[in-house]
Amino acid sequence: MRITRISVYQVKLPLVEGSYNWSGGKSVSTFDSVIVSVDTDQGVTGWGECCPLGSVYLPAFATGAIAALAEIAPGLLGSDPLELERVRETMDSLLKGHPYAKAPIDIACWDILGQKCRLPLCVLFGGRYGDAFDLYRAISQESTGKMIAKVATYREEGYKKFQLKVGGNPEEDIARIREIRKVLDKGEVLVADANTGWTLHDALRVVAAVGDEDVYIEQPCATYEECRTVREKTIRPFILDEVLDSVPMLVRAISDRAMDVVNIKIAKFGGLTGARQARDLCTSLGIGVTIEDTWGSDIATAAIAHLAHSTPQGMLFSSTDFNSYVTVRTASGGPNRQGGQLAASLKPGLGVEVNPEVFGSPVHVFGL
Repeated sequence: MRITRISVYQVKLPLVEGSYNWSGGKSVSTFDSVIVSVDTDQGVTGWGECCPLGSVYLPAFATGAIAALAEIAPGLLGSDPLELERVRETMDSLLKGHPYAKAPIDIACWDILGQKCRLPLCVLFGGRYGDAFDLYRAISQESTGKMIAKVATYREEGYKKFQLKVGGNPEEDIARIREIRKVLDKGEVLVADANTGWTLHDALRVVAAVGDEDVYIEQPCATYEECRTVREKTIRPFILDEVLDSVPMLVRAISDRAMDVVNIKIAKFGGLTGARQARDLCTSLGIGVTIEDTWGSDIATAAIAHLAHSTPQGMLFSSTDFNSYVTVRTASGGPNRQGGQLAASLKPGLGVEVNPEVFGSPVHVFGL
């Protein structure tokens, strides 16, 4: 089997809530998603997606992905998409870094492999655990009262895990955490996610003030060293996200016992190949994982679901359903939330029927 054509699309994804706000006054109302199709000489087409959270969250942005794909795609023509490690090595030889731009091609190749084997990706990743898995809901940063109201709304929809966006004024964040923890029921989980937004001294103030609360602390500061210092000063369970962007960095953090849970974003690890490697490393060493991505539509949600659903029970802390956050449906037949849970498709590959009419004309087409 050979790759004969790679097409690149850019799709706007407006948010259901109107905007998504996190630390430092950062806000996004419409996401730029990059969707890639990989065609083969056997008539099998795979699909992948990467959707950066704007241009000020990680060193990633949609137009950067499009430019990077223009460097990578021509060199992949004629490659065997089933040889996933070789495809990844070829991409790395064509462009150093930029894993987020390589992710949709890697995902599309997995989609092709699943279709060729007539197996869903979750089976290729080790098999499904249970009928479904739990989701978290991100609570965008605004006034405490509005955030409490959103928690109540999402609880009615079935969510039991809430990721509270903090990382601002420490007094306000302390109050947010305490007030929202009060309204949660027994068994509901609260994560205070600062998204790198606190300085070290402010983070230490917050974790000391909420030390008696049942709350997870996520990514308090911008650097790994600062986060590790905060970790040493709190008894609360600790999550790392933004600073863990490679397997070597993950190995260092595990060796330092720097966290209890890791957020594995597929795009940060260059696609499902790297994300699966990171997941297996964590779960084999007793580190919990949240399986997600930076953002996305139905295609990205399908990829997330397959990796999450094949994660051993007890090691999957949470996951997410980004297709419920946006107003545009890019595919049908994929996973859709039922209550606060999601299930991977049992159809081959990603298991989605892509709606290319939503995309418009491709930004680039590379073909033999």
